[in-house]
Amino acid sequence: MKKEVFNKYADGVSTLFSISKGDLFEKSKHRDIVNARYLLYYLCVNRPMAITKIQEFMDENGYKVAYSNVKYGVETMKKKVRRDADYKQAYKNLRNV
Repeated sequence: MKKEVFNKYADGVSTLFSISKGDLFEKSKHRDIVNARYLLYYLCVNRPMAITKIQEFMDENGYKVAYSNVKYGVETMKKKVRRDADYKQAYKNLRNV
């Protein structure tokens, strides 16, 4: 069940950021891809989904990520959602996918 939720969030985030789903799982430091990844982490953690589960699903898709990086991404996105109306709306739209 958690994997289905993760995949729905990944689809929604990639559509929102106009990137391919595969872009989420590539080693890229382009700001839009990083922000998309962080939003994915944030959505999952607030589901709630364990960070270790997120790591597992990311790894299954070819993207190995450290626990601390997921935690950092969640904290970064939490601030963006609080301060930026666009991210707040994106989170609201995607959280019930």
